[in-house]
Amino acid sequence: MGSHTSTLPGPDDTLRHVLPNGIVVLARANFASPSVVVHGYLPQAGALHDPPGKEGLAEFTASMLLRGTHRRSHQQIFDALESMAANLGFAAHTHSVGIRGRSLAEDLPALLELLAEALREPTFPEDEVEKRRGQVLTGLAIRAQDTAARAADAALNALYDGHPYGRSLAQVEQGVRSLTRADLQAFHARHYTPVGMVLVIVGAIAPDQALEQVAATLGDWHGPEPPPAPHLPLVAPPPHEVRREVPLPGKSQTDIVLATVGPSRFAADYLPAALGNSVLGRFGMMGRIGEVVREQAGLAYYAYSSLSGGPGPGPWQIIAGVAPENVAQALDLIRAELRRFIAEGVTAEELADVQSQAIGSLPLELATNAGVAAALAHVERYRLGLNYYREYEDRIRAITVEDVRQAVQHYWHPGRWTIGIAGPDRASRAHAEPSPKPSEVAS
Repeated sequence: MGSHTSTLPGPDDTLRHVLPNGIVVLARANFASPSVVVHGYLPQAGALHDPPGKEGLAEFTASMLLRGTHRRSHQQIFDALESMAANLGFAAHTHSVGIRGRSLAEDLPALLELLAEALREPTFPEDEVEKRRGQVLTGLAIRAQDTAARAADAALNALYDGHPYGRSLAQVEQGVRSLTRADLQAFHARHYTPVGMVLVIVGAIAPDQALEQVAATLGDWHGPEPPPAPHLPLVAPPPHEVRREVPLPGKSQTDIVLATVGPSRFAADYLPAALGNSVLGRFGMMGRIGEVVREQAGLAYYAYSSLSGGPGPGPWQIIAGVAPENVAQALDLIRAELRRFIAEGVTAEELADVQSQAIGSLPLELATNAGVAAALAHVERYRLGLNYYREYEDRIRAITVEDVRQAVQHYWHPGRWTIGIAGPDRASRAHAEPSPKPSEVAS
């Protein structure tokens, strides 16, 4: 194990304490700079809890928390943060609502006070609701014309057909149009509770003092037990290739997303799959997909793969941006390289390369307060233990070529994937691309 492990967070220098109301607090000191970072999440307030027909409610609710409380208006909250040169924000994800903040250590009590107000006392002012609705709808309209967003939307709708992960941009738009202030109030009352909330504080403050400050501002917050996580049905890749195309006239680029169902972060084979993904198409270093499609054939502006690894079976995707006339050829190369990847796995040299990259990048990822805070939230969420980063090098080095091969073949099956394509309509590139077989196309 490398000597750098002693600088990584571990149980000896990280406080973990559960307040009586159920909030989990983690704190680690770093006096190299005068600032502190606040990072956390509420585990049962994400988009999976949107009622049918109200898609977008969780995201809308989170985005409204700082737009007015019983004590301050939106402008007063903004002014308070600006006067401290601090920031605070909330973002709803599929499963949870994330919390991000930063301030000078001396201003942490004031930042936590704002955090507590936003979580406990939002008022959802009607004028702010309408203002935010307009902003969200504008953002969705922009995404509707984005080739990358639409290709991913098409591929994942097909992959998660009938599954809670499969909602579309169109569903979110319709839901946002129908939301009312009463919907926001009801969602907040049901899903915003201290039970199970995680708050991480890293920076220029002793861990016990950080805990005291959290207890002083949030320790008397009491709420209902969070609702149970929605049932996530088993999901499998389709029995054959399913292809969905989204025509976007006037675009000069086409985006391609090819997807299968990947591992949850809880899966035993997540790390082998993650190393396999790095070989397949790590962004920045390109990997096999980028080498074949972009570097050798010159067919793509970018080409890489992405592995989600969240609480549920998130997608494993290959993503490429190409000129419209190159869609057919690029897809053929992606399919061929993917089939080879499934059949052969990775080489010992490739595995050693990505193992070294993963181990070597860890200290850089944890070089900032924000990086450490995110890492501690990660180990808490996925029950990895506070020793996880101290043991990380040994865990990565222990993964074998055979482990990666088995993980790849567990999640990827030749021809059993979905493809989303978004760009100029087929007629504009028909001279360069033969029509697919009817069995390959799903509209």
